[in-house]
Amino acid sequence: MKIRHLPITLALCAMGSLAMGQTPSADAMATPRIDKREARQQQRIANGTASGQLTAREADRLERREARIRADEAAAKSDGAVTKSERAHLRHEENRASRAVHRQKHDAQKAPGAA
Repeated sequence: MKIRHLPITLALCAMGSLAMGQTPSADAMATPRIDKREARQQQRIANGTASGQLTAREADRLERREARIRADEAAAKSDGAVTKSERAHLRHEENRASRAVHRQKHDAQKAPGAA
């Protein structure tokens, strides 16, 4: 009776190992550096708005840029793994966004009522 069940047992084990191989690991989906950087960017934008260094229009534009980065991050995660090239693309977008925040905060435009 045990010999009869051996092929079924082997088939079930093989299917189980295939299924486990297809499951993405948490590391492949994790983007802690990008998440941390996004949080810092949001804080910089909020600080700039509060201090009057950013006008409402500048802040809206920067927020839309951050939203695009979040959408790109979600798209990168959608297939189950964030590849090296996708991480590089997200890092490049974050670098550009950071420079944009700096430029907007240090230009001559001030929010109405700011000193």
